[in-house]
Formats: sequence, C-alpha cells, structure tokens
Amino acid sequence: MSKELAFALTAVAMITGVTAAAADEYIAPRRAQAVPPATAPPPAAPPAVNNWAGPFVGVAGGFAWGRSNQTDPGFFGGVGGGGTGPPPADGRFSLKGGLIGGGGGYNLQFGQWVLGLETDYSWADIKGSSNGCGAAFISHTCSTRVDSLGTFRGRAGYALGPQGTWLVYATGGLAVGDLEASDSLFNASGSKFRAGWTVGAGVETAFWRNWSVKAEYLYIDLGKTVLFSIGPGVPETVSFSANVVRVGLNYKFY
Repeated sequence: MSKELAFALTAVAMITGVTAAAADEYIAPRRAQAVPPATAPPPAAPPAVNNWAGPFVGVAGGFAWGRSNQTDPGFFGGVGGGGTGPPPADGRFSLKGGLIGGGGGYNLQFGQWVLGLETDYSWADIKGSSNGCGAAFISHTCSTRVDSLGTFRGRAGYALGPQGTWLVYATGGLAVGDLEASDSLFNASGSKFRAGWTVGAGVETAFWRNWSVKAEYLYIDLGKTVLFSIGPGVPETVSFSANVVRVGLNYKFY
C-alpha cells in the first residue's frame, strides 16, 4: 500500500511540474505581446511651402533720377534741327524726385516659377531744370517735370529658400506719365499724358501670413514729344527717362 501511495504522489508531482512549465511557456509570450514594443517617434512634418499664387494689392514708394532734353529746330533751322541757326531753347539737364502710390496684380505659380501681371500708379514729383538753356547770348531757364507715373507689367520670378518665401523676378511692360515742360525766355509751356516702356527687376519676401515686402528697380522711358512751341513753326520737343528705386508692402488675399 505504501509503495502504491508513493508512486501515485510521484506521478501527481510530475504531472504538476509539466503543467506548470507548459503554462509558463504559454503565458510568457502573451505577456510579451500585451506590452507594445517601443517605436520611434513619427517624423516631423515638413515646413509649409509659401504659395505666391493669387490676387494681391500693395503700396510702394521710392526715389527717381533721370534726364530730360528739350530741343527745337531754331528760328533759322537751327542746330536742334540740323540747320545753321542758334537753338534758342535747347536744354539738357538731370531730374530727380520722389514718388508714392499703390497697385495690385495676380500671380500664378508652377512649382518654383511664379508668373504674373501687375499694375500701379503713383503720385510723383520728379523734376529738373537748367538756367543755361539756349545759345550763350540768350541763356535762360527751362524745366521738365513729371507729376505722376504708372505701369502695367508682366512679371516672371523664381521662389527661393527652404519654404519658398523669397521671390526674385524680372519685369517689364507699359509705362505712362504726365509730362510737363516750360521755357522762361518765351514764357511757353505745355503738358501731355505720355506712354512709353519700362523694364526692371526686384526681390520680394513673404514674412507673415499673407504679407510680403519688396524692393524693386525700374528703368522708365516716356520717349520724346512736342509739348509747346517757342514761336510760329518752332516746336519744342521734350524727352524723359528715369531710374526708379522703390520699396513696397503687399497683401495677398489667399
């Protein structure tokens, strides 16, 4: 009887040990699966790329300097017109002054390329004069002034920087202005709204939400035209060209 009891206890102990070992092997993987494995943090989102496309408005102001010529054929087919007589009202002199105004436009964007149209109009006070106009024996004062300047231009640019917030561009198109001139010797003056051309370049940077600032250079040429006559059959031809440097602030609507 004692041998049988000992055998039974030994069998129970063996079965219990095997069952416990199997249970440990079954529970350990489940415990391991219950704890999620450590994972690397998700990569940071790339910075937002600035969008230059859309309509915009802005203000701009700056400084201009240039030249004006006043020429005439003279009373005897003078030097201004290729003859031999004196040019009684000829003058060549520099101009300078400021301008400020506003405008707007629309941009399209293709990757990093930005194409657009813009127009602007500015009040201006660009003027110059000379007290040495005409021949030496009739030297006197003549002057030229531009009261306003406007442009209608195309623009082609390229966005730079990690977020595309810098735009360098070339621009060109139509220029218009109110051109005035006078001659003191003959008490003559005249004005005309002139159309010409402009070309230039600039850089613009977006700095906060829809706002951007720009710096721009334009060369403007309004050509030459007859503004008045210093006598019967003696027309005075006046020309205007200028360099314009200005800075501006733009707001893009979306």
